[in-house]
Parts: sequence; C-alpha cells; structure tokens
Amino acid sequence: MGIYKSEKGKESSLKLYDEQIKKLGVPYEDVYVNTSFGKTHLIETGNRSGKPLLVFHGGNSTTSYNLLACRFLLDDFHIYAVDTIGHPGKSDEVSLSAKNYDYGKWASEVITEIGYDKINCFGASFGGGILAKLMCVAPQKVEKAVLVVPSGINNAFPISSAKMMIPLIKYLVTKDKKYIKQTALFMSIREDVLDSDTMDTIKDSFDNVKTKVGMPTNVDEKLMQKFKSPALVIASEKDCLFPAKKVLPRAKQIIPNCQVRELKNSGHIHVLPQYEKDLVVDFLNS
Repeated sequence: MGIYKSEKGKESSLKLYDEQIKKLGVPYEDVYVNTSFGKTHLIETGNRSGKPLLVFHGGNSTTSYNLLACRFLLDDFHIYAVDTIGHPGKSDEVSLSAKNYDYGKWASEVITEIGYDKINCFGASFGGGILAKLMCVAPQKVEKAVLVVPSGINNAFPISSAKMMIPLIKYLVTKDKKYIKQTALFMSIREDVLDSDTMDTIKDSFDNVKTKVGMPTNVDEKLMQKFKSPALVIASEKDCLFPAKKVLPRAKQIIPNCQVRELKNSGHIHVLPQYEKDLVVDFLNS
C-alpha cells in the first residue's frame, strides 16, 4: 500500500523534493542501502572532512526540506540525511509501526549499511522520535544525540492538537490556501517562521501524501537508561505536540547524560536562533 494519494501526487511530491535539494546549492550524492525493512535512500552531503552525522527528518515531510532548515550543519559535518522509510521521499513505501521499536531497528540497520559502527545523530520532530527509539534498541551505535522538538519522549495528549484538524478539513474540502496557513500557524504560533519552503512542504503533504497522524510513542525509561552517551534535547515552550514543559523534565529523568534547552515563545515549527545552532555544532564537535 503506497504512501501517496495518487501516482500524479507522487510525481509532484518528488519534483518538490528535487527542487528543494537543488536550493541547498551544495554538492550531494544519492545513496541507497538495503535494510530488512526495505530499500532506504540517503542524501550524502556537507563537509566530507567533518565528523559523520546521520540526520532524521520530521514526519509527513522530506529530508530535502529538513536540509534547508539544517543548512547550519553543512559546513562542519559529513551529512547522511536519510529518507524515513514509509514517508515522502525516495525510500521504499513501507510503513512501520510508530508504537513499537521498528523505527529504531531500521535506523540501526541504516548505520551499519552506510559503514559505521557508531555515529553522531540529529533528529527533529518525528525524526527525534526515531532517534529516541534508536537510542533504546542500539545505544552503542549513537556517539552523540541531538533531539529537537522530539516525539517519543513525552508526547502531548492527542486532544491538544485536535484544533489543528479543523482548518485542515476545511482546506481539504475547499482547497482554499488560507486554511493551510491557519493549520501551519497552529503549529508555528508565529507567522515569521512560515517561509515559502515550509508552506510548499505543508501543502504538498496535504495534497499528495496519505498523512500519518501517529507519532513515535514514548520510549520506555528502562530501555533509555542503557544510553550512556551525551544527549542534547531542545524543545519549544509553545509546541502543541511536544511541549517543553512535558518533554524536558522527562528527558532529564530518563536519559542519563542529558542537556536540555527550551526555545522560548516558539512552536513546533520554528527557526533555531543562531546561539542554539552554535550550541548544537559545538556539542557535536566537542
């Protein structure tokens, strides 16, 4: 069962993917690896002399869009940006359960297949949840972990995001773009962070992708206790999905070697301030 609403929708989504990769303006290579869950595509880019960094993107989104948001990592790190299997992109259209640890097992296999025993990892939103699952099932494979507005640590109750569905349903019925913006504002709380790439990606997801509403579930504390490497968890104060007031205390509780940061007056869709970008780079390079 495919992840796109139609073959035409798939073509449109992949066209946007390629356009956004080209916007990076840096050399890159397409890499394909085989896992027991299916073929997986990665974009290899960045500084080939830098530390290797495996990057996981958000749900119902793409690694090309995520790389635009993560430009600040390109100068320092040898990036492997993976297309999450079963999400928009060029990996197999095989949907994994967000309720168990399959995503962590898949990520562990990806690390092996790209030729590493251990690697730094960065994950945002759904990708943060994948990284959290990976930290539980294969802690020895993660050198350092950066989780930004992550699922899988302490998710908000689903009712907290129910309001977001109202403008989404209105858009699906009317195709009026103003409802896309209303939905996006629920996640961002600030209009200034909604650039054209963000709006194009959200529209593509609504128009062409069979949207997945289930996020990686909260990880088990006993499993996470096995992860002894350094971790940095960044959460937004006004995130409707994974609010800092829920995420950061539990992160400190369950991750033995953990630093936490709160993005004040920010929502789920956000722009990292420069000092936070510098912190991430310094953390991974130290």
